[in-house]
Amino acid sequence: MPRILVVGRTGQLGTALAEALPATSWPHHLMEAPELDLTQAASIAAALAATQPELVINAAAYTAVDAAETHVELAHAINATGPGLLAQAAAAAGAAIIHISTDYVFDGSQGPWREHDTPAPLGVYGATKLAGEQAVAAANPRHAIIRTAWVCSATGHNFLKTMLRLGETHEELRVVADQQGAPTFADDLAAAIITMAPRVVAGQGTGLFHLTGAPATTWHGFAEAIFAEAAKHGRKAPLVHPITTAEYPTPARRPADSRLECSRITALHGVQPADWRLSLARAVERLLKE
Repeated sequence: MPRILVVGRTGQLGTALAEALPATSWPHHLMEAPELDLTQAASIAAALAATQPELVINAAAYTAVDAAETHVELAHAINATGPGLLAQAAAAAGAAIIHISTDYVFDGSQGPWREHDTPAPLGVYGATKLAGEQAVAAANPRHAIIRTAWVCSATGHNFLKTMLRLGETHEELRVVADQQGAPTFADDLAAAIITMAPRVVAGQGTGLFHLTGAPATTWHGFAEAIFAEAAKHGRKAPLVHPITTAEYPTPARRPADSRLECSRITALHGVQPADWRLSLARAVERLLKE
């Protein structure tokens, strides 16, 4: 029954962990700024002293990909420096750490990406997340770093909720169809972390892992699946037009291929990529009931 500290209480993953951890009966605390400020070493030390965890789960991140291009220092503080300080403090306290990273460490030129493939971030967000991975690995030998992609859920801000909202007011939508990857639902990611936790605490099954949902799709394909699922609940589905990335310019470049190869986490922890279509059905039902 490892004592767990989750950093990033109100994010999508933090919320999913808050819902899932009570069923484990493991002692756990969930914190975020200002209670635990990732940019302040003293704040981190005080939080660990108060909770005495055996495992720290860092679910906090600066995820505003476009804003990161102009808020470089803040993104670096939260995504890179902060995780390094957290991992260092965890190691000093005798705790392991599970840290969440991203497909954005890759340039999207090929795929599926394996853990040993050379990272090449396209923008500030990916670069700061890569620096965070490196800082965590250097500071704490008992670490598991999980790269994931296209995270969504029935809570927080994400593509699923945006599509459902736009579908209420638009008869037609234009969605990028030349970026491929796989949606990863936060509750599936939380379940995987809980499965991994005891072995990571024991110093087994550590290192770098990839985990997304399956199978691969595009943003356009995901949007169509969202509206098809919503239609089962009586929602009218808009017409979704496929467009290219060039037709939807953004301040930060996105990887064209975000597919992650996930066999290592299956081999070492028995975690299988979840079928995101089943997870989507759960999330849509929850959202429309609410």
